[in-house]
Amino acid sequence: MSAFNAIGESREIDRDEFTPGLEPQPTWCPGCGDFSVLKALKQALPEVGKSPDEVLTVTGIGCSGKLNSYLETYGFHTIHGRSLPVARAAKLANPGLEVIAAGGDGDGYGIGGNHFIHTARENHDMTYIVFNNEVFGLTKGQTSPTSPKGHKSKTQPTGSAKSPLRPLSLALTSGASYIARTAAVNPNQAKEIIKEAIEHDGFAHVDFLTQCPTWNKDARQYVPYVDIQESDDYEFDRTDRQEAAEMMYETESALYEGTVLTGRYYVDDRPTYAEEKIATGEMTDTPIVEQYFDDDREWERSYDLLDRHK
Repeated sequence: MSAFNAIGESREIDRDEFTPGLEPQPTWCPGCGDFSVLKALKQALPEVGKSPDEVLTVTGIGCSGKLNSYLETYGFHTIHGRSLPVARAAKLANPGLEVIAAGGDGDGYGIGGNHFIHTARENHDMTYIVFNNEVFGLTKGQTSPTSPKGHKSKTQPTGSAKSPLRPLSLALTSGASYIARTAAVNPNQAKEIIKEAIEHDGFAHVDFLTQCPTWNKDARQYVPYVDIQESDDYEFDRTDRQEAAEMMYETESALYEGTVLTGRYYVDDRPTYAEEKIATGEMTDTPIVEQYFDDDREWERSYDLLDRHK
């Protein structure tokens, strides 16, 4: 018997199922790009056939951390920068869950940067959406890892002296197997990219440009934007690591020069972390959550598996 009998059920899913019955009043500012992430998720999840009972949304601290309060799925609100380790554990324990982690640019690329690098390196099967508004929003406008050089804020009143982090390039270098960028002003592309990320087997990183009209007026609305898959000016093989790297570098440089490039940048079909562990015998095919319902199972402890120090 399993407590997760909703996983794998075949039925038509309505997007309204992802809206809480008692919908809380969003505390995001009017014009915030975070609304677009919520909308894209509500549109994408039914199209991949996932019901609310089949999805776990793990968030960090920040404006983005409120996502699972407005989305009808299982939810876990972690501490700052720690959404990925919690999401990894949940996916390993119950591979049938569709796990989506979310965090802001400060949460994901700054405080949780180490987790981002190693989750990508190990290729855990999950989707990671980073709300990138180039500023710490919830804490009232401090400079973040993606703030452009010269950006003035409460923590950098004379302007940031540092060049911004390049999130797409970092994801590729770290080992993410699906990498894309979209923007709040392009809702159709955002829905399609999130759908692809969810369907991808492996670590899917989506850098989602979300304007902050309250604390980062320098970023404007990320318009006009260019979809690199629809433009004849940008041709590259997104399965080729070097070509993808060059396109990412061009995209990240252009953003701070006023040109917003979005689209799919890299896709790789290498084995996921769980697949590799199962292949080496370090993990069983039976999910941990299912083992708890096996009354005949003899549980092993770590001290049973390791020799005592002599």
